[in-house]
Amino acid sequence: MSSLKPKEGGGYVTPPPSPPQRMTGVAIALAVIVIAIGAVAYGEYTTKSSLETRIATLEEQIQQIQQVKQDVSKLQGTAASVSSDIQVVTKRIGLTNEELNQSRQVAEKLRQEQDRLTAAKEQLAKELESKANSTDVAAAREEAATKVAEAQKVADSKIGTVSGDVKQVAANLETTRQDLAASRRDLVDVKTTLADQIAHNSSELSELKRKGERDYTEFDIKKGKKGQWDRVADIQLALLDTDAKKNKYALTIQVDDNKLEKKDLAVNQPVQFLVGRDKLRYELVVNVVDKDRVRGYLSAPKDKTLAAERPQFRD
Repeated sequence: MSSLKPKEGGGYVTPPPSPPQRMTGVAIALAVIVIAIGAVAYGEYTTKSSLETRIATLEEQIQQIQQVKQDVSKLQGTAASVSSDIQVVTKRIGLTNEELNQSRQVAEKLRQEQDRLTAAKEQLAKELESKANSTDVAAAREEAATKVAEAQKVADSKIGTVSGDVKQVAANLETTRQDLAASRRDLVDVKTTLADQIAHNSSELSELKRKGERDYTEFDIKKGKKGQWDRVADIQLALLDTDAKKNKYALTIQVDDNKLEKKDLAVNQPVQFLVGRDKLRYELVVNVVDKDRVRGYLSAPKDKTLAAERPQFRD
């Protein structure tokens, strides 16, 4: 039922009609239908997902069953192989037992043979013992004593001879030792005498020259090329190396047909050597060591006959 509203300026306006009641019911019905359709769709989706899960589970179980079947087949094959091996081993054990029985029989035969040999030895020993009487034993003892006495005499004779030889050798050794000691003393005396005559500088060398007991030849040599020699009196020298800081040097002395190489020599250290057929004792002394240069003197006997050394000493 509509009501009339007064209109400005007079008159009345008719209001718009209200929506019908039937449209609200249709909207509710449509909403219910949509919800029902969604529920049905969700149910179908859930059912499908559950079916897929069950199908996947069944497929996995089928694969496991197939794997079990394969394992069973392998086990059956292995069992057959083991059965065959057992048969072979069984046959081999039979052969081994047979061989073992044969070995036991051979061992038993050997033991019996050993017993027979032992019995034979015992029987032989008894027979020998019964045959040996007191007279035979006494004769054997007397013969043995005679042989022992003869051997002792021979041994005593040889020991006496050896003892005499040992005494003679000991006496000869003592004589040789005394001669060697005397020779050493003579050599020490000679070296001591020469050492006392060493000149450490030019003034001392002049003093030795004035005494006139030996001949002195001064030298000043330098290190040259390999094979280069410097003649000093009747010998030749070749300087090999010098160490001015340590006052050390090395050189080679050519005497007759021999070359004497002297290393690690110190300043004022006498170097003695024998020269010529009469073995004359020469002495070399270096007083100054410079870089690649040495200075010193050579001392030689003045009287060649008296200075000859016999027996010969080896350097």
